[in-house]
Amino acid sequence: MTSITLTLKNTPNVPLETEVLTPDRLAGLAHDEIRALPVFLGKRQLRLDDLFDIEGERSDELQIFGATRQLKSIGRGMTRGRIAIHGHAGMHLGAGMRGGSIEVHGDAGDWLGAEMAGGLIQVHGNAGGQVGAAYRGSMSGMQNGTIVVDGSAGIEVGTRMRRGIIVIKGPARDFTGLEMKGGTIFLLSGAEQRVGAWMRRGTIVSMLPLQMLPTFAFACSYHPDFMRLLARYLSQLGIDIPHEPQDGPYDLYSGDASIPGKGEILVWRSGLSE
Repeated sequence: MTSITLTLKNTPNVPLETEVLTPDRLAGLAHDEIRALPVFLGKRQLRLDDLFDIEGERSDELQIFGATRQLKSIGRGMTRGRIAIHGHAGMHLGAGMRGGSIEVHGDAGDWLGAEMAGGLIQVHGNAGGQVGAAYRGSMSGMQNGTIVVDGSAGIEVGTRMRRGIIVIKGPARDFTGLEMKGGTIFLLSGAEQRVGAWMRRGTIVSMLPLQMLPTFAFACSYHPDFMRLLARYLSQLGIDIPHEPQDGPYDLYSGDASIPGKGEILVWRSGLSE
């Protein structure tokens, strides 16, 4: 099955709502039906082919070229298939997705994978704030799946997440793991202040030292057995984390005691000297 290819004609000067760009919506459509799909440029409703050159039909693989941060909500709620974005992507990419995969050869905006419940998102650039987070007023953020960001990430990564894995290879900003309720966040380059604030459950793993909140208490230094299982899974995505006893122990901090919570922050001890 060939892929459906969309090439942006001109960069919009206002955000373009592109929720129709999901494999679920496109897989059963003929070429003319895809061209006629509605998108909203600000307040104006347009046809998809007013903004994109389109090739292909009836496929659950989608290639988008010339993408910019003005393209919002690509892959929102998708359950299947694959999206490859050659360029940047806007806000709400993969929000609420339940399956399939999204790969971005560029940066992604805020709310990447917000409240997602399955699938895989890989961003080969930087991400904005609220990666895998809950929307304002919602009690649950990310509930399953995997998000990998090769670059940096903004504030509030994983807010209220319950399950799943988030990997940030570059530095993350403030409030990583805010009100976290489960799942695992890997910080390969550390994070700024207030990591794990009001954390109830879940695990944050940092390869570099963190500015720990006073409501987290040092518990012990040890080598977690579960790290081997996580390392085996992450290695399939090209991510290597210390997981053998000879790699050195992790310092375990428990908290947030102000809740009180039962979360844990693991800091790789060998990273303290780097």
